[in-house]
Amino acid sequence: MSTARVMRSSAVMAAGTMTSRILGFVRASLLLAAVAPGGSADTFSVANTVPNAIYILLAGGVLNAILVPQITRAARRLDGGREYVDRLLTMATVVLFGLTVIVTMAAPLLIRLYATGRWSDQQVQLGVVFALWALPQVFWYGLYTLLGQVLNARGSFGPFMWAPAVNNLVGIAGLIAFIAAAGTGDRAISAWTPGSIALLAGTATLGVAVQALVLLPFLRATGVRWRPRWGLRGFGLRTAGRVAGWTFATVLLQQLGFIVISRVTTAGGSLTQSAGPGVKTGKAIYDNAFLLFMLPHSLVAVSLVTALFTRMSVAAADDRIDEVRDDLSLGLRVTGLATVLCTTAFLALGPDLARALFAGNNAGDTNQVAYTTMAMMIGLVPFSAQYLFQRVFYVFEDARTPFLIQLPIVVTWSVGNLLSLWLLPPHLIVIGVAAAMSAANVLGAALAAGLLTRRLGHLDGRRVMGVHARLVTAGISGGLAAWLVSRGLHLVLGDTRLTALTASAVGGAVLVGGYVGVLRLLRVRELDEAVVPLLRRVRSDNAEPAGHPA
Repeated sequence: MSTARVMRSSAVMAAGTMTSRILGFVRASLLLAAVAPGGSADTFSVANTVPNAIYILLAGGVLNAILVPQITRAARRLDGGREYVDRLLTMATVVLFGLTVIVTMAAPLLIRLYATGRWSDQQVQLGVVFALWALPQVFWYGLYTLLGQVLNARGSFGPFMWAPAVNNLVGIAGLIAFIAAAGTGDRAISAWTPGSIALLAGTATLGVAVQALVLLPFLRATGVRWRPRWGLRGFGLRTAGRVAGWTFATVLLQQLGFIVISRVTTAGGSLTQSAGPGVKTGKAIYDNAFLLFMLPHSLVAVSLVTALFTRMSVAAADDRIDEVRDDLSLGLRVTGLATVLCTTAFLALGPDLARALFAGNNAGDTNQVAYTTMAMMIGLVPFSAQYLFQRVFYVFEDARTPFLIQLPIVVTWSVGNLLSLWLLPPHLIVIGVAAAMSAANVLGAALAAGLLTRRLGHLDGRRVMGVHARLVTAGISGGLAAWLVSRGLHLVLGDTRLTALTASAVGGAVLVGGYVGVLRLLRVRELDEAVVPLLRRVRSDNAEPAGHPA
């Protein structure tokens, strides 16, 4: 796959991710309006987070680490890897179904594990009922990842990134129906009925199921005719099993850290309920901040790495180290183009952007989301870099090193979370959690870069750091101009949501214009490498009949 095709495929995936994220913001805004931050919101948030955490722990990370490299290598067999894929999908689907049954039966234990000890028995019971509706998502998330990674390994990247948009459409429809039936605002724990619980949590699970099933036609279009085949002996899965074991251990560490986050943020939410009106924090605030934080990462880093991962896997299998290093360098430079811009945007315009994106919510809630996101954004660049570094280890079938890197990351993050709970006032706890996350991301990226240098000899560091220095210079210039525009508008128009919308639009335009202008002056070629393939794709789409995303 050529670099131009990689960039075009990344553009297709980025478009799907952007569409999904826009719909996700609509969905999150509706959820905040339907269930205002507080006891009920945190209860649903924990219950809906549990299936994601369980899936990531026992399937997601493992599947993402091993499927593309293994399927790429199996494709060299006489049958093109068809029998291998059939057996892998059959076994993995059975395991996912059994896992879903087990975790659903363990719903009471899981809710108590992820929630703070300050929850009342009534709140725990509500969380368990929510979880019983939500936990079947484990199976559907797993099936979505299985089918999506098979598509990625065969060079069809678009459907995997567009499918979540369908999930969000289903979720939005469910929330509109919920609001029409039950109204908006604060909702007491005792006010929840079986029907309202089923409507809120059931449509969330339905959306994940549709997200998985929509991939089946695309799978057939690529020539995959999946039929059940049993047995894996003799198919070279020993290496895959070793990689899966270390990846499982890595994700287990991550989830232990997320348990600490969940308990600390829900404890913060419980503390602020007794701190007086107008003070809001808790897991619901953290979740919405994380949604904003993940947007640029998912839009650029995940899209680009998904396209590069297949090419790097082929190069690593042939021991073409220089090509792996070149792809890593390309990924770091192009990803930095977006992550530096988005970091600057939120540091300059955070409160305006949060208030503009989360319509129907008061300034106190959106400011908490904004400040939490701003603390997270400090670590966005190293977070995306670390994601790239981890994938390079995986293409060499090395999952042990990412596990060793994860140890200090989780310790740093968890200690920071606990210190936030013990030392900060209630309304700052969630912001402290976000700052600890940034510190852990910086540490993780530094460790991964050092260890990867030993394997690859060098990481094209001088070129990568030179580009990032120019990106930061452009970001500071554009960000300062945008911040001045925002302050000026607030002084003239007052502190209203209309002002926030205006400041976001005008300040954002000033920021992007200043950023691109300075990059042009500094002759940053990566700007053309990222934008030109997208423009070519748009022209191609306008000139040719529409078809399936490539």
